Amino acid sequence: MDGEYDSTSVEIFGQTYNVRGEGDPNYLTELARFVDSRMREVAAKVATVDPMKIAILAALNIADEFSRYRKERSNAVGIWIEKTEEMSERLGKIIT
Repeated sequence: MDGEYDSTSVEIFGQTYNVRGEGDPNYLTELARFVDSRMREVAAKVATVDPMKIAILAALNIADEFSRYRKERSNAVGIWIEKTEEMSERLGKIIT
């Protein structure tokens, strides 16, 4: 890491932000579009027009989705490990 960050202009919920980060600016734009779409989904479902409240609710929705994904992934890894150990034991019995 050389400490240089590129600035990318993105629009989220009608506001323009200059975001600095390493890597592909298109990735930052993609993330901004994702956040924007989540905020618009929330705005369509709630009575408030306060962008801060909408942003917090969108962030909670995104955090919930991420948490569920991590749990599912963790469970899948656990199952994969169990199956691998089971197959290894079976193969060990067959080989010996």
